[in-house]
Amino acid sequence: MKKYVWTLLLSIAFAIPATQAQTHDLEHIYNPAADTRADIAAAEKQAAKENKHVLLQIGGNWCIWCKRLYKFMEDDAALKAALNNNYVVYHLNYSKENKNLPILKELGFPQRFGFPVLVILDAKGNRLHTQNSGLLESADSYDKKKVEEFLKQWSPAALQPSHYTNE
Repeated sequence: MKKYVWTLLLSIAFAIPATQAQTHDLEHIYNPAADTRADIAAAEKQAAKENKHVLLQIGGNWCIWCKRLYKFMEDDAALKAALNNNYVVYHLNYSKENKNLPILKELGFPQRFGFPVLVILDAKGNRLHTQNSGLLESADSYDKKKVEEFLKQWSPAALQPSHYTNE
């Protein structure tokens, strides 16, 4: 009997770290102490180098829908690939500790849509689009087709000038 108990305990001990490695740190998505302006500038530089756009996910660690959106995109292979192939993602903090109001003012006050709110910048820092994430929801989660379409619609390839010509 002792042998089975020890086997069970050891199995659990080895299973827990493996499970924890696959979970997300949903309590620390946003960094209230971040130098947001410097971080966005670095994201823009990386986006220019990689021919991508910058996707700002604005919210806070206090926001359940912010955590849901983060997890929703991280856990879906197609969405994660669309993000990685087309965007440099930055999680811009909005909290009691740091609301980043000067930057949000420059972005046209996107927080008026609630949280999370998504802002697409080109590699030069020009705001291309502000997305109310509520329009991407379905029941108590997000709608994969809506999120995929949003990511596709605002990708660098979709916004190429040749995309709009009548050839």
